[in-house]
Amino acid sequence: MRQLILGAALAALLPFAAQAQDAAAGEKAFAPCKACHAFGKNGVGPDLKGVIGRKAGTHEGYNYSAAMKNSGLTWDESTFRDYIHDPKAKVPGTKMIYAGMKDDKKVSDLIAYLETQK
Repeated sequence: MRQLILGAALAALLPFAAQAQDAAAGEKAFAPCKACHAFGKNGVGPDLKGVIGRKAGTHEGYNYSAAMKNSGLTWDESTFRDYIHDPKAKVPGTKMIYAGMKDDKKVSDLIAYLETQK
């Protein structure tokens, strides 16, 4: 009986394990972002070092849009996930020219990678 319960529990958790975040895969997912973003310096886009946990539109030395400055967002996992799926829908008027990352697994991996960049 115990094996049956354990087997059922593992089967129920399997889809969640498949969606676990992978920072190494996130580094690969970050590749297109490198055109505008870096860690440790501003570029076309703001410096993303320590972005998770940062209040949106506040990194010193970057000229944010008024929309981003006034968004009231803080970059936690949920907020970043919504934003990166469709930046212009989440923050109308953002300067970010990116159609969005639609693959949820890539987004999860990207977030895991960004969290390593403190």
